[in-house]
Amino acid sequence: MKAPPTSPQPDGVERDLFGEEPRTECKEAADERTELTNKSIVRVQLEGSAALELDYLVPSRLEGRLTVGSRVLVPLQRQQVPAVVMEVMSDSPHRGKLKAAISLVGSKPMFTAGLLALAKWMTEYYIIPRYQVLRTMLPQVVREKPETFLKDSRLSLVAMPPHDTWEKMLKTAPMQARVLDAVKAAGGQITLSSLRRDLPRAAGIIKPLLKAGWLSRTETRVERDPFQDEEFMPSQALTLTAEQQEAVDATAKALAKPAEARPLLLHGVTGSGKTEVYLQTIARVLESGLTALVLVPEISLTPQTIERFKSRFSDRKERIAVLHSHLSDGERHDEWFKVQEGRADIVIGARSAIFAPLERLGIIIVDEEHEPSYKQDETPRYHARDLAVVRAKIEGCVVLLGSATPSLESFENASRGKYELLRLTRRTDGKTLPYIRIVDMRLERRKGTAVAPQHAGMISAKLHAAITSRLEKREQTILFLNRRGFNTSLTCTACGETVQCQDCSVPMTLHKHDHRLVCHVCGARRLPPSKCPSCSDPAIKFAGFGTERVEEAVRALFPQARIARVDTDTIQRKNQLRDMLRDFRAQKLDLLIGTQMIAKGLDFPNVTLVGVLNADIALNLPDFRAAERTFQLLVQVAGRAGRGEIKGEVMVQTYAPHTPAVQFARHNDFEGFAQQELEHRQAFRYPPFSHVVLISSRGKHQARAEFALQTLHRRLTEALPADVVMGEPVPSPLAKAHGQFRFHLLLRTPRIRALTAHIHRILRSITLPDDVIVVWDVDPVSLL
Repeated sequence: MKAPPTSPQPDGVERDLFGEEPRTECKEAADERTELTNKSIVRVQLEGSAALELDYLVPSRLEGRLTVGSRVLVPLQRQQVPAVVMEVMSDSPHRGKLKAAISLVGSKPMFTAGLLALAKWMTEYYIIPRYQVLRTMLPQVVREKPETFLKDSRLSLVAMPPHDTWEKMLKTAPMQARVLDAVKAAGGQITLSSLRRDLPRAAGIIKPLLKAGWLSRTETRVERDPFQDEEFMPSQALTLTAEQQEAVDATAKALAKPAEARPLLLHGVTGSGKTEVYLQTIARVLESGLTALVLVPEISLTPQTIERFKSRFSDRKERIAVLHSHLSDGERHDEWFKVQEGRADIVIGARSAIFAPLERLGIIIVDEEHEPSYKQDETPRYHARDLAVVRAKIEGCVVLLGSATPSLESFENASRGKYELLRLTRRTDGKTLPYIRIVDMRLERRKGTAVAPQHAGMISAKLHAAITSRLEKREQTILFLNRRGFNTSLTCTACGETVQCQDCSVPMTLHKHDHRLVCHVCGARRLPPSKCPSCSDPAIKFAGFGTERVEEAVRALFPQARIARVDTDTIQRKNQLRDMLRDFRAQKLDLLIGTQMIAKGLDFPNVTLVGVLNADIALNLPDFRAAERTFQLLVQVAGRAGRGEIKGEVMVQTYAPHTPAVQFARHNDFEGFAQQELEHRQAFRYPPFSHVVLISSRGKHQARAEFALQTLHRRLTEALPADVVMGEPVPSPLAKAHGQFRFHLLLRTPRIRALTAHIHRILRSITLPDDVIVVWDVDPVSLL
């Protein structure tokens, strides 16, 4: 495929990919071709859309500077394209025909040896070109604008003027006097940007002061720190329980001999102090001069999580880097380079932080390892938890996976002895797990006990009474519903037609605040119709409820309560979630309504009641993991209650109270649930007793998308490994999305490498329609 083209600039000068004018080095490299014949050679992987590895000569000016993992600009068909050095060689069969590399991108290699080894593993396991993996490993802002640091002027006070000069300055140049006073008050040094906050015209005012010698100026690099305005109170290590001490000791044993250690799985109930185990383990890692990488789900990467680490390691809080999608481009750029330059000992981040260029890795911690958000939903479709295990093996470090509800894959690995299982069975400080009460909403409807007809099926009488009691006691409540919007569907009572998105096979959701129907798949918006679009009957009715409607109902039922809603509709600006959670922790709010954004990782001691409004949402999805997800979510949400001195209560409203997922969650019986669910998985050869590959086709023409997958299915049957179970091409559960029809094909096998090699061979030999996109997902976490 073609390499990215350069684009002409307004001044008519063609610039390279990084906005720089073509360097004379390119011409020099061509002129000096004969002088390069005895120089080193680098084999590079182009970063463009072509999966090419090419050899280039190393010019004298780059000799000794190009190493494995460096990014370089190389000439390719009259263009300058970025590439990554994969190997430094002394010779090449094409030596006499080689061009020279143009320039080095960045002052240090962008990829460590460990990351390049990880990229190789990903290429083979996930059947994806290496250039795509390398592009994924670097944040976009780092790829496009490497080392574009923010500069500032640092002003230093050389001397204060003599008394007479100072008196005259106060009368004739009072602004200059203010500047000198400001610098002196700041301890003799201040940045120009700080000075300009109070004196916007400071850049002009300082000129005569610099000329007179009262001030000096130096250029300095300014870190765009996302937490520069935050204050973190130092915290001390807590006294460990016996179980926590056993977990820390087991981790220390693994740290002593990491090459021999198995991955560690920390199974601890909610509130059992897993975070304290992480913190004390990391402290030991840092004492050994090593670094730590902590992965948390994006949804759990709250200010509270970051605050715990910054407070505990307050003496080196400047050496903690945070990497996640909510940072600005500048913040992400600077945080990434802080890691690359060796100025960070701890990296905390979401899924993509697994690619942080940390050296001397001592431990990788994956918190809430069961979370599906660790799986990337676009190419390359990697799973960060699995990559953590692989990277730990490559780097020779320890990997610690933690969860109150481990994934069945990890739990089965522990049962087989591949992982070492550590347990925390009790909450810290003698606190007990909350009492979980199941509310059968079928009986509520039959008895007609709803607190108000318009709220039937939403707030049961029992939940209403429990909330009232908490408000009277000045205790706090969380209401959980994993569905946004006001009404979840709009249906005609005459013909039964439901208003669906034109581009997706899902009902549109009413968002009352905007008075718009919104598709939660593609984001399409439209006005609600006043009559049925199909039969024109005005008897059209809204049904279902989301968090927006729950908020309206709760405000009507409890007008005296201080209420907030947390979902992606309400959290629009930076730090809004942080401020809202701080208000809730400071008890400025009585009741918090939210989606899974508030389900995990939060610790509010005054929360004594959690209400789950519709526990059945995910139970009936056509996915073999539906029961597991429901169980995990119920246990995690329930864990938000009773973390203080008062015992907590959880009320789970459900129309399916006797399903195993609900009943096992009620008793917080993970092992009971796992045993039953694993029996079902084994009977039908689903993970963890096999690997799954999901191949999908999509296109605007339904017949062509289906035919493409049928053709691929027919070709895959040729020489298919005997232990592979392959289904038939069928429409996806979400049959249409973003205007494209979707079909999928499921394959299961105990030997994933043999299957992926077979798929790779077939994909290279088959030609598919240009308007049909075929993607494959190794070890998918969702079949929708």
